[in-house]
Amino acid sequence: MEINKITGEIVDAAMKVHSVLGPGSLESTYEICLAHELRCRGLRSERQVSLPIQYNEIVLDAGYRVDLLVAQSVIVELKSVEKMIPLYNAQLLAYLKLSKIQVVFFDQL
Repeated sequence: MEINKITGEIVDAAMKVHSVLGPGSLESTYEICLAHELRCRGLRSERQVSLPIQYNEIVLDAGYRVDLLVAQSVIVELKSVEKMIPLYNAQLLAYLKLSKIQVVFFDQL
């Protein structure tokens, strides 16, 4: 599936999950519901995927976990917060650099 169609489905699915659950739920609740909604739409969705780092010639588990990896193409990072802070943007940039995946979708619920 084309990346624009994948991201379009992710946005639509996220809006549906938020409209059903509303604000105030735990991030993990939004995550499991969004993963389910994406699978219902035919998109492979993996939760809490480990994102190792490569240091010199060694691959190390530094504890990074992406909320959702969709179709092996898009990282979805969910935040159930009242206000965005610069740290969240730094997290996304780190995920882009470490994963070599070109698309990171950030959803504030």
